[in-house]
Amino acid sequence: TTSVSTPLTSTKNMDVTDFFTGEIATELLKQLVLISAKAWKYKSIADRLIILIETIQPTIHEIQYSGVELPPHRQAQIGMLAGTLEKGKKLTERVLSSRRWNMYRQFTLAKKMEKLEKTISDFMKNQILTHILADVHQHRTNADVRFDRVERSLTGLEEQLGSMKIGGGGMITDAMKIAEATMEIETSDDCEKFGVGLEMGKRKVKKMMFNAEGGLFGISGMGGYNGGVKTKKLVILDDVWTRKALDSLTSNLPSCTILVVSRSKLADPNATYDVEVLREDEAISLFCLCAFGQKTIPPGFDKDLVKKVAGECKGLPLALKVTGASLKDRPEMYWQGALQRLSKGEPADETHETRLLHHMEASLADLDETARECFLDLGAFPEDRKIPVDILINMWIEVHDLDEAVAFATLVDLSHKNLLTLGKDPRLGSTYASYYDVFVTQHDVLRDLALHLSNKGKINRRKRLLMPKREKELPKTWGKNWEMDDMDWSDFDMDFPKAEVLLLNFSSDKYVLPPFLSKMTRLKVLVIINNGMSPAILRDFSMFANLSKLRSLWLERVHVPELYNTTIPMKHLHKMSLILCKINNSFDQTGVDVSSIFPKLGDLTIDHCDDLVTLPSSICKMTSLNSLSITNCPRLGELPKNLSKLQALELLRLYACPELKALPDEICELPQLKYLDISQCVSMSCLPEDIGKLKMLEKIDMRECYISGRVRSAVSLESLRHVICDKDVTFIWEEVERAVPGLKIEAAEKCFSLDWLDE
Repeated sequence: TTSVSTPLTSTKNMDVTDFFTGEIATELLKQLVLISAKAWKYKSIADRLIILIETIQPTIHEIQYSGVELPPHRQAQIGMLAGTLEKGKKLTERVLSSRRWNMYRQFTLAKKMEKLEKTISDFMKNQILTHILADVHQHRTNADVRFDRVERSLTGLEEQLGSMKIGGGGMITDAMKIAEATMEIETSDDCEKFGVGLEMGKRKVKKMMFNAEGGLFGISGMGGYNGGVKTKKLVILDDVWTRKALDSLTSNLPSCTILVVSRSKLADPNATYDVEVLREDEAISLFCLCAFGQKTIPPGFDKDLVKKVAGECKGLPLALKVTGASLKDRPEMYWQGALQRLSKGEPADETHETRLLHHMEASLADLDETARECFLDLGAFPEDRKIPVDILINMWIEVHDLDEAVAFATLVDLSHKNLLTLGKDPRLGSTYASYYDVFVTQHDVLRDLALHLSNKGKINRRKRLLMPKREKELPKTWGKNWEMDDMDWSDFDMDFPKAEVLLLNFSSDKYVLPPFLSKMTRLKVLVIINNGMSPAILRDFSMFANLSKLRSLWLERVHVPELYNTTIPMKHLHKMSLILCKINNSFDQTGVDVSSIFPKLGDLTIDHCDDLVTLPSSICKMTSLNSLSITNCPRLGELPKNLSKLQALELLRLYACPELKALPDEICELPQLKYLDISQCVSMSCLPEDIGKLKMLEKIDMRECYISGRVRSAVSLESLRHVICDKDVTFIWEEVERAVPGLKIEAAEKCFSLDWLDE
């Protein structure tokens, strides 16, 4: 359904600070609850801050949803509060990510939180919010009058546009969807209309559009934003899927303000409202209305059961509506069965499958075959877990035969179509970016869709064999229904001769690798992730000897097995990532020739490995290495002197190694080095004198490195085109900037700046 919007050319700019204040307060409250639960050293101050935020939140919400334009001095006052809360949110993020071993930083962060408490308390004592709320009530009537005036103007414009034609001659009036501004959702029998959880979205869209003079605006969300946005005041383009379709509809509409509702992101990101899922209370209200015909749980019905079933919908309106309707008038025992099916990623019943999953499947209609396969791969990951981008990229490169750039573009396309959520990271997509600490997430309903589509057909003919949840027994369709212990796979004789990817997720301090792994002779990608609290000891690691075609290995939170001369070489292994692992001198055993075990290893990542004190010199024998990343290793204090043996090395990442004091001079003997990252190596005070020998070096990232001395030879870095450093050390690159044409010196903001609390 399509229609054309009318221009709003005389709209005043409206302030959005009050809205974002409410958003920030909610996020800050969530962070404080996490701190109170997880970080006992900050618990008392976090609890006091929770009380403060909860005290002011109702007033903020009333201001937030008032729909009036505040006077400038009131905007400035609430802007001060928004700034304080935003900085407080950043502080809580730093608290949650702080290391327990850094006592000085913990002491400093505690002092900052105390200062945050005082700032908010002082704001409350002045009763500023009370005065602002009084102004809100005073101005609300004037605001209503202004909107009525706009409505009358738009009604006249609708009549004038009634005879215009679009596309192949269809009448605009035939395509228009006009309804009340409350953005109702209709029940299945069309007998009742109700607005649940959409007030915030409506307000965001209004403010976004009223702050601009014409242009294109978008509403973007997952498939199932049923009915779109309907309003008397604005005419919209609803359910537009592609940019091509949008261009054809808008080509003859100059100077119009256009609101487009789409499953994809078609407008500029700054002019797009991403539809949000409902809060828990809103979700329960919508679910109950569809299941019981009222917005609350009926007396006598199992409240916990209702909340668990509604929780499986994860706040998605369409899922709540369809699931609730499918359970209407069903007994509690039926609900129990539906909950079990939903928790396994299965439809609650046949109606649920037809009305929800088939509707969601329409979102995949315009994907090409490769993108569709990549989407289905996402079902292999556990629910409610962040998925490292690096794992996805590697998997798609090996299995779908994609170049890295094409794999990344596919990831971005899926994100733009709202089929996954790509984490915001400034490095993402930049040259030489690493992805092992960048993540994507996916709504559980979309994951259920991937599982549903992957589970079609006979089990031994499927492309993907997925266990939806970590269970103590294998699905009955996989074989006999025996109890499975992490230490005992002996009862399962399974064979996967064509498998190319294996993802093993478990939570344990010891784990026996499944025996069928030794038979997976075509395996290209192996991912082993321990979700437990401490690194796991892997048993039967010797079966890796049969994985002759393995190209990518990801080990997370495990003890890396020791290597011996008798270890069978992994001849095709190209990439190995060791994340949160215990290295245990695995690479530095006496007499072990690591280069013969990994003869073609091109990419080695060691991240968050806290027992790594010295980089083993044996790694420098891996002359095939193209990329070496040693990051977030708090005890690493020294690099080997024979680093110059890595003659093929192009990328060297050493960021967030606070004990690393210097780079060895031998680093200047790496003829192919293009990228050097030493950011957040806070103990490093100088660069090697002969760094100018690195004729191929293109980019240096040294933010939060306190290097203050100029290096004369740096003027010889003829290929250098980008340096990222702190603002107060940019002066050391002034001569280089004059000597090297096209060089960009970027002054980066500190990642963890807390100076605002010292003022």
